[in-house]
Amino acid sequence: MYDPEYSLWNEAAPFGGTEERAAAERFLEPVDGIDRLTDVARPTLTFFPVSGRGPHPAVMVCPGGGYEFLAWNHEGRDICGWLNSIGFAAFLLKYRCPDRRKAARADAARAMRFIRFHAESFRIRPDRLGCLGFSAGAHLTASIAAPAEPVPYEPVDETDRMPFRPDYTLLIYPAYLCGDDLAPQPEFRIGSGTPPAFLVQAEDDQVRAENALGWFLALKRASVPAELHLFAEGGHGYGILRSGRPVSDWPQLASGWLRRQANLS
Repeated sequence: MYDPEYSLWNEAAPFGGTEERAAAERFLEPVDGIDRLTDVARPTLTFFPVSGRGPHPAVMVCPGGGYEFLAWNHEGRDICGWLNSIGFAAFLLKYRCPDRRKAARADAARAMRFIRFHAESFRIRPDRLGCLGFSAGAHLTASIAAPAEPVPYEPVDETDRMPFRPDYTLLIYPAYLCGDDLAPQPEFRIGSGTPPAFLVQAEDDQVRAENALGWFLALKRASVPAELHLFAEGGHGYGILRSGRPVSDWPQLASGWLRRQANLS
């Protein structure tokens, strides 16, 4: 089945480096079965529709990769397939990298607006649109969920009248969110308008469990609903792969939480 891919920007994207570098996009040499996409200059959304008449709840997926590459299968396409299996339309975000954090944030905000602007044709509910991210993709998700700077880029067309904040977020082994003191980084501003969050991290994650812990505590202090699952072991970067460890059960835990956010029976 063909999954339609949509360009996010009609003209030159903010923060530059789009069409002139589009031909450089490539997958790194695989060493462990993980597809790593890099040199992304032309950001896109790939739509994974769910069966049924709709309108359906939907989730945008942001793969991780340290802003150096995008983990395209086990944190991307495979996640979209899982979301379809539990009744959610899915959108896979291809954001600019490497080392393009401001551009990536603009891409994520634009993508959420694009989905809402075309909600009727996608047969999705614009008020039940979540965002799920892994590692750096979780940081990207947080950057549009609780930004200290509310303007990710200067508006370019009618699409940018739509809100970009997700209605709910899933932050899976998030990176770059909090310091050792558990305080969120200055780029974030968590308050009552921050969307609910589902968080997963392992205590032995080299990226530090403090990221999930600090985000959870900040949400709690702001009276924002949050669910945290902290596992003793599991490491980092497992995505939806089955490792045999308890942390691999996070999709089952997330499934129920997601359906509650979307008011699905």
